[in-house]
Amino acid sequence: MIKVEKVGTTANILFNNPKKRNALTLKAWEEISDAVMAFNRDEHLRCIVFKGIGDEAFASGADISEFPYIRKDSRQGIAYGKKTAKALKLIMESLHPTVAIIQGACTGGGLEIAACCDIRIAATSARFGVPINRIGHAFSPYEMEPLLKLVGRGTVLEMLLEGRMYSAEEALQKGLVSSVFPSDTLIEESEEIVLRISRGAPQSVRVTKWVANLLCSGEQITNEHINRVYGPCDSDDYKEGVRAFLAKEHPNFTGK
Repeated sequence: MIKVEKVGTTANILFNNPKKRNALTLKAWEEISDAVMAFNRDEHLRCIVFKGIGDEAFASGADISEFPYIRKDSRQGIAYGKKTAKALKLIMESLHPTVAIIQGACTGGGLEIAACCDIRIAATSARFGVPINRIGHAFSPYEMEPLLKLVGRGTVLEMLLEGRMYSAEEALQKGLVSSVFPSDTLIEESEEIVLRISRGAPQSVRVTKWVANLLCSGEQITNEHINRVYGPCDSDDYKEGVRAFLAKEHPNFTGK
């Protein structure tokens, strides 16, 4: 239920269930985990992009038609939740920067995935929400945590308890998304953002993302952490970056 492609140094993970507004089956969650793990082994990549097929939806959440068969009780719910939690953790801790490009519905599991990405870019057509209260289910800690870190307790509870949808403009105000663009310029603007990310020195970018996750985790900073932070100073890219800056040239980073 997902489509994976690689274009240059960018990897695309596409939600491919347009007849159901890109609803996520359990198989799709498993495929997302497999794709992110595979991309994390590819050090030539500079960015992973998540987006939906078509303009009606990024991803409209879980495919509820599966629930009577694979998520019919608490036992199955826990097993299902482990699969989604794995995918979300992998996205959050991905080696490479991640970008969600959002058109149409971004709800439930779709919003969980977007919240785990480093940057979220939305079209004015985008709509956001988690109407989980309508099916008598609760949000698991693994699903809620990325949203809590992103927008805080008040906004998360407002969204979950009311079960209402946010417009792209309101999502921007709440901090759910990084940028909002008209639908007809979204792809062009997104490509520019991905290009700017890809121009950065890979080791530097990856360590920067790791530091952000480390600080958000509340883990105590150790000498080992500090050594890793300054590791890129031993790279060829660091020498190239300093040289290019002093020469007033654009650096040519190789990832080494």
